[in-house]
Amino acid sequence: MKLSWIENTSSSIPRKYHILFWVGYFLFNVIKWGSYFEDYWYSLKSNLVVFPLNIIIVYINIYYLLPNFILERRYKTYVFYLLIALGVTYVIRTELIFFLVSENIWPESQTPQSAYSFNHILEVLIGIIYVVSLGTAIKLTVDWAFEIQRVKDLQKIQLRTELNFLKSQIQPHFFFNTLNNLYALALEKSDAAPSVILKLSDIMQYVLYDVKEPQVRLLNEINYINNYIDLERLRFGDAIESRIDISGEIEDVNLPPLLFLPFIENCFKHGVNENNNVKILIDFTIINNEYLEFKVDNTFAGKEVAGERQGIGNKNVRRRLELLYNSKFELSTSLKENMYKVRLKIPI
Repeated sequence: MKLSWIENTSSSIPRKYHILFWVGYFLFNVIKWGSYFEDYWYSLKSNLVVFPLNIIIVYINIYYLLPNFILERRYKTYVFYLLIALGVTYVIRTELIFFLVSENIWPESQTPQSAYSFNHILEVLIGIIYVVSLGTAIKLTVDWAFEIQRVKDLQKIQLRTELNFLKSQIQPHFFFNTLNNLYALALEKSDAAPSVILKLSDIMQYVLYDVKEPQVRLLNEINYINNYIDLERLRFGDAIESRIDISGEIEDVNLPPLLFLPFIENCFKHGVNENNNVKILIDFTIINNEYLEFKVDNTFAGKEVAGERQGIGNKNVRRRLELLYNSKFELSTSLKENMYKVRLKIPI
């Protein structure tokens, strides 16, 4: 899976968006105060003085003060340095307005006001705090969105890693069983050994090369199951009675690979009786083009005893189903009249 890593900092926002924001906000203020004073030239000059100072204090806050004090829970230190920054900004702003724009440093006031008066300080600081708050809110909102996406990406990576791990457990498990079968035929010097090797080669090609994708065609999975049963039939001969029924249109159905193999393996692991007979009935049914129902019934020999080592197959499949489909699947097993029944329903 291709992942675009997202850093949880404002520097991850392209510079052009910073520029677009400040240009848009600058034009908005020029028009707003120009219409208020009916003097767009004065509004342009005053905003040219004020805006660089606002930009500086906004970036000081979001790049230095927040990371170094708020995130470190040094709240008193943060307030202290923010007040210093506000005070310095007020002084520089007031002096520049006085010398570069107009001696009337507060023209919107209904009464004459002098610089450094309480009312003027309060009015300017409120304006600066407004801009700082706006910039900080935007920064935190963007960072929050980045963090949400980063968590989602990490969850996808974790899910894919665990699925690959579970799938890798299936493959050695299968090959171990098959090689045991081949070993038994070799000891018997059976003429079926070369056919087993060819079948095993086809199955290995599918498992090692064709199932690297998250999903495979259902037709390929059914063909794979057929090959597996044929391989076991080379070992047990006519003692195996098997049938695969298919209902519905399956040509375009895709699903996770190797999902049904553990159930088929169990048919031979627990279904062969003392006469080496095993009956396997497999059914694939498409329901309303929304669900795939998989059924397998096999004879159950009842050979399991307490303390016998259990395979990873069924547990592995259930874990994979939980990761792939959450709770949107149904899996049940039952034993009735020496027939072990598996029912699996998954969305497609």
